[in-house]
Amino acid sequence: MPKTMRKFLLPLLLVLTVSCAPCKTLSEAERLELQVQAALDSMTLREKVGQLFYVRPESLNESRSSVDFIPDQASSRTGVTAAMKRIVAAYPVGGVVLFAYNITGPEQLRAFTDSLHALPCHPLVAIDEEGGRVARIAANPAFDVPHYASMSAVGQSGNPEKAYACGQAIGRYLADYGIDVDFAPVADVNTNPANPVIGKRAFSENPETAAAMVVRFLEGLQEAGVLGCLKHFPGHGDTRTDSHYGYAQSGKTWEEMLDCELVPFKAGIAAGAPMVMSAHISAPAVTGTDVPSTLSPLMLTEKLRGELGFEGVIVTDGLGMGAITRQYSSAEAAVKALQAGADILLLPENFFDAFDAVLAAVEDGTLTSERIDRSVRRILRMRFGKNFAQK
Repeated sequence: MPKTMRKFLLPLLLVLTVSCAPCKTLSEAERLELQVQAALDSMTLREKVGQLFYVRPESLNESRSSVDFIPDQASSRTGVTAAMKRIVAAYPVGGVVLFAYNITGPEQLRAFTDSLHALPCHPLVAIDEEGGRVARIAANPAFDVPHYASMSAVGQSGNPEKAYACGQAIGRYLADYGIDVDFAPVADVNTNPANPVIGKRAFSENPETAAAMVVRFLEGLQEAGVLGCLKHFPGHGDTRTDSHYGYAQSGKTWEEMLDCELVPFKAGIAAGAPMVMSAHISAPAVTGTDVPSTLSPLMLTEKLRGELGFEGVIVTDGLGMGAITRQYSSAEAAVKALQAGADILLLPENFFDAFDAVLAAVEDGTLTSERIDRSVRRILRMRFGKNFAQK
């Protein structure tokens, strides 16, 4: 049995042993915390840092090169290679994110996710399968799965149960193909007709309608055993530019956001959303700066965690996007996102530079080991809680 596998299985054996003892009956929450603590105690610093990263398969390359933010790369991976196995032994990761170019057909996808799960670091497998135009699997004609015109069309029905059915159907085929995390639903409110990135991906231009749809879609995913993620905090629906390619901002105050953009996020958080994705949009009327929300302690720690009470996992939007890379190196962005309050660093432009920077920041005191443990504890609670929920 590989050493890393033992690190994740032994805490579970400990929990099962303790919970079976006749002298004490543990609640599910107590068993979960025991498992999380035992896993955390067994991990090296390098393994803990690895849990913070979700990367493309292409990032795990022996040249340690950058992976530019461009679709359909010629170097796309559709299976686990010997090089990838060697790399994750030294640079473990918490998750691997699949894109359309990583997927050719049903048998290939199942084999790929099985091989990814079997890597020494046992990453979760994630995908963007929102329904509509962002659907890595449903848009592939090799798959016989439900296809949805858009989430806007679902929202226009006015029936949240249609959103639940949509989330449940997507969750079921994702689970069938071995995918653990869906970066959906889109919780943005589509209030700006000039917005180039959200549009029909959002359920509605009405915040209350969007909130009801978001909650039921999320619950549909959960019923299917797939972790969902609210995106893109604090709301990308009223911006005029696309943060994939450069600077984007919202001109709204926090009070204005509370009346509109944040309504679906508050509803999703209250419904138990395990993850919230931060947007790379600036909110100068809130923060007084042009710093992207992903790198803002005020937005992530004071507002999202403090004021909105979110206790789950904060994942950044892709750190290889232009709103980040045009201003920050991979190393700078990774450390600043953690300082701001993020837990998972998604798709850094150069994974190796980002990983090494986080490790060095702990070693020189820029980040404390306790700060890393807080994020890893949330991530492990999400991972193991998913397993408990499926029992």
